[in-house]
Amino acid sequence: MSGFPTLLYKEVLRFWKVGAQTIGAPVLSALLFLLIFGHVMKGRVHVYDAVPYAAFLVPGLVMMSVLQNAFANSSSSLIQSKITGNIIFVLLPPLSYLEFFAAYVLAAVARGTAVGMAVLLVALPFADLSIRQPLWIIAFAVAGSAVLGALGMVAGICADKIDEVAAFQNFIVMPLTFLSGVFYSIHSLPAFWQGLSRFNPVFYMIDGFRYGFFGVSDVDPFGSLAVVCVFLGLISALTLGLLRRGYKLRH
Repeated sequence: MSGFPTLLYKEVLRFWKVGAQTIGAPVLSALLFLLIFGHVMKGRVHVYDAVPYAAFLVPGLVMMSVLQNAFANSSSSLIQSKITGNIIFVLLPPLSYLEFFAAYVLAAVARGTAVGMAVLLVALPFADLSIRQPLWIIAFAVAGSAVLGALGMVAGICADKIDEVAAFQNFIVMPLTFLSGVFYSIHSLPAFWQGLSRFNPVFYMIDGFRYGFFGVSDVDPFGSLAVVCVFLGLISALTLGLLRRGYKLRH
């Protein structure tokens, strides 16, 4: 195997070997959210017409799990490699920074989509869910997990210890995902908060992903996909710039 597929294989194997932690735990968390919120908020939150709240909730929980785990995969891998010193074994081979970037982001996409499919399968018995536009589901799942995978690389590169990555996740990734319409439609919010929600890129990822299931959304899916792709381009450019410079990697 050449450098790129070997690094990709190593990154996928890294999370697959501890599947109970990297896949099983997020699935359990999402199931608890579904059981608790689906029961407590049923009949109290107005969403799309003819869409029960439990069914509305499932795509949001699936996408939230995809995004959070894509970020966790690339960020945890880089910071652990930096702390233990084995990052040198990735930097020494003749790998270009594009191959380095692609391997970590694709592994993040693999983990995110694996967790998302597992959450969806577990949640199906609890909600009457249909899939109307599967291509939109795939497009937003892949693009969204790639964005968070690249963002995880930025966090892993810039951080010097695990606490800093955890702070990045707790104060940036977690608020963006929880305030993106996972548990509600933005049309249930006051006008000011509706406008503010449109500055959250994760909102477009979840809204477009949900469109694939119900055929309705708060924003046109083409517009949402354009926003996600622009954001992916910006985060990718930032990540590639850090890799090109060897920022905090080539001490």
